[in-house]
Amino acid sequence: MNTPTLITERLILRKFTENDVGALYQILSDEEVNTFLPWFPLKSMEQARSFYEERYAAKYAQPQAYAYAICLQKDNEPIGYINVDMEVHHDFGYGLRKEFWHQGIVTEAGKALIAQVKQDGLPYITATHDRNNPRSGGVMRNVGMHYQYSYEEQWQPKNKLVTFRMYQLNLDGNEERVYKKYWDTSAVHFVETDLKSTLSPGMKTGGQQRRIWENER
Repeated sequence: MNTPTLITERLILRKFTENDVGALYQILSDEEVNTFLPWFPLKSMEQARSFYEERYAAKYAQPQAYAYAICLQKDNEPIGYINVDMEVHHDFGYGLRKEFWHQGIVTEAGKALIAQVKQDGLPYITATHDRNNPRSGGVMRNVGMHYQYSYEEQWQPKNKLVTFRMYQLNLDGNEERVYKKYWDTSAVHFVETDLKSTLSPGMKTGGQQRRIWENER
C-alpha cells in the first residue's frame, strides 16, 4: 500500500505530484514554519523540485509508503504534509502553513492516517518534538499518542543541542512496547513525570524531572 487517498470531513490527503512543487515551496520556505523542521528553509523552486523528487517521488516508487499532502477539500491544494516513515521507528511527522495553524487540521489528518496504517498492519508509530515546541506534543496527544521519555541530541543538519520528547502509539495491542533506540543512544535521557501519569515498563523516574546520566557522566 502506497499513500492511498484519504478523505476526512474537511480534508483530502493524497500524494504530492509534480504540479505541487510550488505549493511545497510555499510550505517549506517559511522560516517560522521551518523553526522545528529537520531541514533548512527552501530558498528556490529548484530546491523544492529536488525535495519533491528525493522525499516524495522516490517514496512513491517503493512498495509501501505513507507520504501525504494535506489539502483542503475546497481546492485540493497542498497546505501541509503528514507522513509515517517505513523505517523501524515508524516516525509520524507533519508540517503546516502557518495561516492554517490552530484549526485542528493536523489532528484531523493524523487520525485518518493512523487509522490507515493500523488497518495496513503497522504495529506502532513514534514521534518526537523539541521541548520548546509543546504545541507539537499537543497534536501527538490529540491523535492518541503517549509520552514515553525525553532525550538530548545534537540535532543535524542544524547542529544544535535539542531536548526531544518521544511519543508512541501501539496499534497492535502490545501496550508493553517502548521504542528505546533514542533512550539507548543518548547520553542524557530522562522521564518528565509531569507529562506521564503511567510510566512504561523499564522507564526510570524520580521527582518532577530526573536526568539519567549513562556511564556516570
